[in-house]
Amino acid sequence: MASSSVDSRVFGVLFASEEMKKIFSDENRVQKWLDTEAALARAQAKLGIITHDQADEITKKAKAELLNLDAIGETYKSTITIVPLLKEFKKVLDNNAGEFVHWGATSQDIMDNGLILQMREAHTLLTQLLTKTYEECLKISEKYKDTVMAGRTHVIHALPITFGFKTAMWADELKRNLIRLEELKPRLLKGQLSGAVGTLASQEGKGFAMQELMMKDLGLAVPVISWHPTRDHIAEYVSLLALISGSIGRISHEILSLQRTEICEVEEPFFMGKIGSSTMPHKRNPQVCESIIALTKIVRAQAPLAVEIMQCENERDWGCEAVEWDIVPKTSICMAAALEKMNDTLENLIVYPKNMKENLNKLKGAMLSEAVMLHLGEKLGRLTAHEIVYEVCMKAFSEGTMVIDALLEREEVAKAFNRAELAEILRPEKYTGLSSEFVDRVLADRLK
Repeated sequence: MASSSVDSRVFGVLFASEEMKKIFSDENRVQKWLDTEAALARAQAKLGIITHDQADEITKKAKAELLNLDAIGETYKSTITIVPLLKEFKKVLDNNAGEFVHWGATSQDIMDNGLILQMREAHTLLTQLLTKTYEECLKISEKYKDTVMAGRTHVIHALPITFGFKTAMWADELKRNLIRLEELKPRLLKGQLSGAVGTLASQEGKGFAMQELMMKDLGLAVPVISWHPTRDHIAEYVSLLALISGSIGRISHEILSLQRTEICEVEEPFFMGKIGSSTMPHKRNPQVCESIIALTKIVRAQAPLAVEIMQCENERDWGCEAVEWDIVPKTSICMAAALEKMNDTLENLIVYPKNMKENLNKLKGAMLSEAVMLHLGEKLGRLTAHEIVYEVCMKAFSEGTMVIDALLEREEVAKAFNRAELAEILRPEKYTGLSSEFVDRVLADRLK
């Protein structure tokens, strides 16, 4: 019986990535705990702490499908340690190997390693998805680097840009997030074997050697000291996903905004059968973008909790660390879902260059006020030119006239330019600055 949005059989498809859900499934969680116990046993066998036969039996039976997960869950009513797993695991082990599982380790050693192994898989998937998002933005940027549209500041028409310039800024931001993800790996992917209070007292002087063998086996870095109470790298992972969600949310909101009926410059993918309203058959709502925005809000909401998990008491504290069991899967699943939806949206984005061109004239030429001011400023001075162009534009706004006509009514302007010269200055495609060149720079600076 599902009770959360990501597991809902009704609308879980809106909130969850199936691939990421598998990574954080109970089956994979238990498997990662078993992988850790098996790696510990193999390391201890090499050091003569347990026998190789015992380690082989533990390794052979370390399979989640051999255990009763429901029984493990039932036992968690009385504990939050790894004991429920150990009891079930012992039932399937022969040759007395069950008595030597978990030798000298503490529950958090196993659970921390299990979580990091899950997060490694999650990190790989998120990197793949975000790389796809980045590459789709680059493709759009290259295709539309010369497609002129209105640049907007404070939601109002400002100056002309190109659509490729806009999406190149998206790509550049996503590139930084990809770099951050890669930089996080050495801090995140470190294992845990520290014992009850982090001193490895139970390992009789073999603790460092055991750490080396075990972490090499698991493919994790050896920690220089216990990180039982220090959860900054977990918090950093969640916080980084919150940062990435900020980028993805902004892109989604931009597409949504540009899909407004009165703008209609881009549109999220549409197919027959995609229904926007139960009562208004005509609606082509940006519902995928809205879904992405909702998902990214959920992700960002976990960042404050991620910082809270750093407030551990003394050498260990389940009250903080248990929060990770909720927020790490939730953040990862929602972030992956947002990226999957974003990638489909970008790959199949509908672009309307004709509408972009028509919208350039919404202000009847006022969008080129800066260009007029600078040309006029060369003759009259910038401040004087600004005052004249301001007055002309405000008059044109209030009277609904073309800016070129209002300009030529001013004696100072008429003396400086004829109509043909002003018309040339007022051409939007002549005033996109280095939009195309900036796109080329972003393309040349792409991640290899």
